[in-house]
Amino acid sequence: MKFFIVFAALFAVALAAPRPDHEHAEIVKLESNVEHDGYSFVAETSDGTSHHEEGKLKEVKGEHGDEHAIVVHGEFSWKDHHDGKVYTVKYVADENGFQPTGDHLPQLASH
Repeated sequence: MKFFIVFAALFAVALAAPRPDHEHAEIVKLESNVEHDGYSFVAETSDGTSHHEEGKLKEVKGEHGDEHAIVVHGEFSWKDHHDGKVYTVKYVADENGFQPTGDHLPQLASH
């Protein structure tokens, strides 16, 4: 679980890093919670960028009996400085892989 604390901290630093063609963004909100069966974090910057995520430990059937996996639900958004639009990506990451959705993302055809 320490990995997730480090990940959240590094992510927040990356969000706040100066960008050569934009104003410097400041961290306006940074919260994290790590427990034995999951974690959550929220990071928001003054330029409108945000990332919210939570992961919960789940028991799954594996080749060698019961195994544990983390199911992650999250959302991140940012304001494009070229067109002024806010883009949001919601996602789930579980035994089926990373599954992002967003109005600006192409939709996969279902069979």
